[in-house]
Amino acid sequence: MGFSDLGCYGSEIQTPNIDKLAAGGVRFTHFYNGARCCPTRASLLTGLYAHQAGVGHMVNNLGIPPYQGYLNDKCVTIAEVMRSSGYRTLMSGKWHVGEERPHWPTDRGFDHYFGLISGASSYWELDEGRKMAIDDKPFTPPKDYYATDAFTDHAISMLDQYTQRSQPFFLYLPFTSPHWPLHAYEKDIQKYEGKYMIGWDELRRRRHARMIEMGIVDKRWPLTPRDETAPAWETVKDKKERDRRMATYAAQIDRMDQNVGRLTAHLKQIGADQNTLVLFLADNGGCAEVVDRGTPGVHAGPRDSYLSYGLPWANASNTPFRLYKHWLHEGGISTPLIANWPGVIKKGGGLTHQTGHLVDLMATCVDVGKAQYPSTFQGRKITPAEGKSLRPVFEGKSLGDRRLFWEHEGNRAMRDGKWKLVSQRPKNWELYDLDADRTEMNDLSSKMPDRMTSMVKDYESWATRCGVLSPDEFTRLTKKGKKGSSGE
Repeated sequence: MGFSDLGCYGSEIQTPNIDKLAAGGVRFTHFYNGARCCPTRASLLTGLYAHQAGVGHMVNNLGIPPYQGYLNDKCVTIAEVMRSSGYRTLMSGKWHVGEERPHWPTDRGFDHYFGLISGASSYWELDEGRKMAIDDKPFTPPKDYYATDAFTDHAISMLDQYTQRSQPFFLYLPFTSPHWPLHAYEKDIQKYEGKYMIGWDELRRRRHARMIEMGIVDKRWPLTPRDETAPAWETVKDKKERDRRMATYAAQIDRMDQNVGRLTAHLKQIGADQNTLVLFLADNGGCAEVVDRGTPGVHAGPRDSYLSYGLPWANASNTPFRLYKHWLHEGGISTPLIANWPGVIKKGGGLTHQTGHLVDLMATCVDVGKAQYPSTFQGRKITPAEGKSLRPVFEGKSLGDRRLFWEHEGNRAMRDGKWKLVSQRPKNWELYDLDADRTEMNDLSSKMPDRMTSMVKDYESWATRCGVLSPDEFTRLTKKGKKGSSGE
């Protein structure tokens, strides 16, 4: 899901329930994910950089520990830590950090689990080769199944079945929406069909204007040019088909929002709404992957379609930034983060421009839940956590400047305060001042060689510490035929 795909971040898509969380909480404008599903989930769950947890790439094993494709025994999950502190730990949704036992959610600290062990699948059924489970047992979805609704059904059921008011709970609800394939109920699609006939160029302009008005982005940062591989809307011949795809994508987000509303209403019903911290974020930026399979001629939405919305709409999803899922420019790694906690966040509806990262979620849960991050767990030495608790932000305090790092598929990046170093494989390093130029339009690498050299050294030191491959090493390893899993 792109940075601008929620109503409270400038979108025209109807997300009233998520917007309500934002209105009562705080929205982050500089929060970062890991550019892709698997590494993001590994960092989110462990408080480590994905390579430290064993998931530097995807769920396929590249033959070395930082890229083994499942959570290693040198990390602990949030579920393992919170369960050790008396929490009931529940999960419903997409796992994607370990395909085989003993690397499933119930093997890694979750008391109860329902969902998709694997990556992307049909929303209406389970794709061949994909795995679903209830706790530690395989699951086959029934005929009336729709993934987004089912994940919420089970999350609510777990809250009712397995929690008591005297025992705190930790619930992890990772929807697959709006990952391809474009599958949605026709009634949801009809709310949007025709609205995207304005085209992606005008959509980007309108979203950008709203984002400036809302304070999400700075008016000094220009809207990036349309991706050079995307045609001007005026030249597109299949406008109705393109409109239908974006309308279906919007419908997927709309349905996810409806389910967020169901869950928050249930928290109120059970009396847990005031003292529950809710965090909402996305695992990567908008996705430019091309997926076009299913029954030929069937448009987006129904069971026998299997499509993605394509690069030009992904360019709009990531307004105003450059690039997409996979890459480490702002379009790939910038995520909305909404924090709602009525008992602590007293002044709702605000923005914070402080910098945060997935690695902070473990530290936040440990802090908020009065838990203890262990140095050893079940006799194993545990890698120290990398993040900071976000609780000071919720209380109106400062986290201070941050130094953060990324690597995915040979793409590399580092943020040090306002400075960002980034490289799109196989290109050279670029340097940006994100205070003045967050849309990464003015590369300062040639003008500030000393700063760039210093940051490259810092990046390389981090890469060595975390077992990160160089771009050439990654290319050699994946060319040996070990790449395996696709962008799913």
